[in-house]
Amino acid sequence: MDPKRRRILGAIAASAAIAPAGCHRQPDRGLFVDDIGSLERTPVAGIVRPDSTAGVLHHLGGSPAIISIGGGRYSMGGQTAADGSLHLDMRGMHRLLWLDPGIPAARVQAGMRWRDLQDILDPHDLAVKIMQSYSNFTVGGSVSVNCHGRYVGTGPIVNSIRALQLVTADGAVHELSRDSRPELFAAVVGGYGGLGVITEVELDLAANCTMARSAERVALADYPAYFQERILRDPDMVLHNADLVPPDFDRPLAISWAHSDAALTEQRRLVPRNLDYGRERGLIWAASELPNGERLRERHMTERLLREHPVQRRNYEASLDVASLEPRTRAFSTYLLQEYFVPVAGFASFARDMTTILRSHRVNALNVSIRHSPADTITLLRWAATEVFCFVLYYKQRNSPEADRAAGAWSRELIAAALAHGGRHYLPYRLHASRAQFLRGYPRAAEFARIRDRVDPGRRFRNRLWDRYLTGPGNGPG
Repeated sequence: MDPKRRRILGAIAASAAIAPAGCHRQPDRGLFVDDIGSLERTPVAGIVRPDSTAGVLHHLGGSPAIISIGGGRYSMGGQTAADGSLHLDMRGMHRLLWLDPGIPAARVQAGMRWRDLQDILDPHDLAVKIMQSYSNFTVGGSVSVNCHGRYVGTGPIVNSIRALQLVTADGAVHELSRDSRPELFAAVVGGYGGLGVITEVELDLAANCTMARSAERVALADYPAYFQERILRDPDMVLHNADLVPPDFDRPLAISWAHSDAALTEQRRLVPRNLDYGRERGLIWAASELPNGERLRERHMTERLLREHPVQRRNYEASLDVASLEPRTRAFSTYLLQEYFVPVAGFASFARDMTTILRSHRVNALNVSIRHSPADTITLLRWAATEVFCFVLYYKQRNSPEADRAAGAWSRELIAAALAHGGRHYLPYRLHASRAQFLRGYPRAAEFARIRDRVDPGRRFRNRLWDRYLTGPGNGPG
């Protein structure tokens, strides 16, 4: 560890003895934690918003309560909440700790949102190396789910993490990386807050290059070869995904962003904050509710992608706002995501199985976005055990227990199909998988549980994900 960083960590640990250091507490009565899906309203004992590692330590030492951890709360199955817990709202920890454009790299507090970091990086012509397609997520939450995006050949965010700081249940502050405590590092990234609180993250950065977009249709069976030859092998490719649309999901629309020397068609460097997305929301509503929704989608979304060829900076595309996907209200319906990772050889076969399941259950699917990832060789609960294609299902369902139970039935069919193809499902979404499906998809869960019981023997760090899949006596999954 760098000596300067060691001195800083020692000062942080010492400051934990100081009374309420940098934190804000909300009243304890009638408190709930919800998430973006509005289907998991969890009662908690208290909500606090620390603004420093010292503040986190203060709350851990000030009460024996169980702890849940949340950031942007874009998970959809209670991954940030536990009944009766003291909830740490990490959004108060949003500061830049240092930036070195020469490396280039930056260290931030874990509650910082990607968009806030982009505001800092853009004047230096730097960009986030790996993140989701939208900029609203917190850095710590992204690390906790080991997120990925559309960045060609880069894989999950773990590949851009230089180091992270973790506070464990005993009040210890750990500096982790692939070289320092690698076993714990591998469990924390993608560990969904089950081992402690990620308070700081150090990231590699990228250049804020100029990119041009292109789009073309590809036959379903041809897409894996197309991707390997036209996308993965092209050093100019920066971002890529392919969209499948209902009802047949059989004509991938390949959308690529490549390095370009062409003149910018978009002069703005970042997407402005707080735009009015009424038109986009209206189109999504019409496409998902009206009888001619498929034609509307084709005319106003697909044809526009094929027709227009914008040239813009990387940061502009990376600063998209998830508000553009939000419904006008969640009083009656909610928009949700699922994701499945399938080895390359099973791409077309899984796509056909997925289509059969979605159509037989009349799932109101808006689209399926396809991404790619090389094998993850670092994390313990890895979702890419081999090179995979990622199927991101964006769908709409009614806000009722009956609708959620129905979604659970067809979700388990999709999970079974992914498992049959040697793949697995992603964990930030609805907790519809059976325990057997979870254990089959994540066979190193027992090893994760043993690490958890070593660093948190009292099981203070909890949420609905781990309560569902890693419960019961002993060190293994219950």
